[in-house]
Amino acid sequence: MENDAIVKTLTNSGSLHNRRIAIVGGGPGGLASAMLLAHAGADVTLYERHAQLGGRSSAIEGQTEAGAFRFDTGPTFFLYPQILRDIFTRCGLRMEDTITLKKLDENYDLVFENGPSLTVTSDIDVLEREIARIDMQDAGRVREFIADNRTKFRNFIPVLQRPFNSVLDLLRPDMLRAFPKLRPLSSVDRDLSRYFRDPRTRLAFSFQSKYLGMSPYRCPSLFTILSFMEHEYGIYHPVGGTMAVMEAMGQAADRLGVTIRLNAPVREILTRKGHATGVLTDHGPERADAIVINADFGRAMTNLVPDRKRRRWKNKFIERKKYSCSTFMMYLGIEGTVPNKGHHTIFLSETYDRNFAEIEAGQLLSEEASLYIQNACVTDPDQAPAGHSTLYVLMPVGHLRENGLDWNDERRTKARSLVMARLEKAGFKDIEKRIRFEKIITPAEWEARYDVHKGAVFNLAHNLGQMLHRRPHNRFEDIKGVYLAGGGTHPGSGLPVIFEGARITSDLVIKDFSPRRRSARKHKRPLQGASHVTS
Repeated sequence: MENDAIVKTLTNSGSLHNRRIAIVGGGPGGLASAMLLAHAGADVTLYERHAQLGGRSSAIEGQTEAGAFRFDTGPTFFLYPQILRDIFTRCGLRMEDTITLKKLDENYDLVFENGPSLTVTSDIDVLEREIARIDMQDAGRVREFIADNRTKFRNFIPVLQRPFNSVLDLLRPDMLRAFPKLRPLSSVDRDLSRYFRDPRTRLAFSFQSKYLGMSPYRCPSLFTILSFMEHEYGIYHPVGGTMAVMEAMGQAADRLGVTIRLNAPVREILTRKGHATGVLTDHGPERADAIVINADFGRAMTNLVPDRKRRRWKNKFIERKKYSCSTFMMYLGIEGTVPNKGHHTIFLSETYDRNFAEIEAGQLLSEEASLYIQNACVTDPDQAPAGHSTLYVLMPVGHLRENGLDWNDERRTKARSLVMARLEKAGFKDIEKRIRFEKIITPAEWEARYDVHKGAVFNLAHNLGQMLHRRPHNRFEDIKGVYLAGGGTHPGSGLPVIFEGARITSDLVIKDFSPRRRSARKHKRPLQGASHVTS
């Protein structure tokens, strides 16, 4: 495509030479943007308020007498690594030189509360046999589902690779080609009912909407491609955990000339006459020609940009938006191993629909909770001391809201007891007496410690009213010179999608500051105060 050729030419020619780019937040989107923009010739400074990179993709370290336990903080599923590989390649680097990804033989154990328990792999023959344990007729439709979603994925990929700046972008040829395959008014569960009659089969191909913090009964049908991607491409584990990927990206950014500042919070985005001019840090104002905000969107806007300086995304507008669920997290270092349990286990409540309805309402803890459990040491034993294991346990809960759950000590204790009981139900026996390290993160701590707006760890919900041009734009529409990366902007949440979004955002910066674009601007009104830092 013409735009791709332009970006490639500009990237190779160092089109951002002498341009100062500030990146706020060292999560996956910020790191990918830093790499791409530094390679394009920019003088990039990345500001991370914490002592380590990664954000929600960082690690939790637990020191005990037995030794150190290490846990992924947030994302543990690594899908479709080709996007990250392409980013490294574009920067003249080989991802494989610093990142080791192991493709899992078994994607996950899928445990229905009252049976059956399935071992899900990317081998379609095996997948058919497993689904047959639920329903023989459904098993016969698996290949049709995969084939149809292969076509859907192929048609929608171009849409996920470009920005959506206005409603007119819906009329572009790639969108018009993809639209008939999307069934936009259907939910994931309803779309799956065209193939599968048993609700448990549909759940086996729809629980992945949890990766977006949404219920399959509300999530748009587009996202059946999440299940397809698992079966088509497999699931990978980064050796050393997701944090190892963040560390490798940080090393790559440093090698490309990025200045990385840890323990360096940005206090405000500085503007003049609607244009970004720099960032305010604890050391004072620092000039920037452009700013990429990788921090949580709702949190960043309401804290870093005064309300009066935003036209559309006012605080009241942000407050009215729909948000994903949150999570109650337990990170357990245990003595011994967990027999007969794979790397990933999905435990699905018998009343999954009611469970998610209670999560969305956010008024109580669902007693029949579903869980996700990572047992990483079956693949990566160095995550725990010898003779020990790590268990990462996620229970979806409602995000923070007025008149919602109060995450006080009593609620925290009740949630812990609920998780331990549900672990036992999921087949993880005799865990509690073997715990040697334990850490808990509640929705309140997601907000306070990790700067997650409302504790909604999957960001803005991915409903039809908050996708494509209705999501915050990669080139932020309220302030010139501000760009967005991360799950709060287009295309959305999830590591591969965030990497793709960072690529979109970086390409916009490259094009906006290209010699061709700057030459055209000489005949228009120049940016006012672009070289001055003011508050």
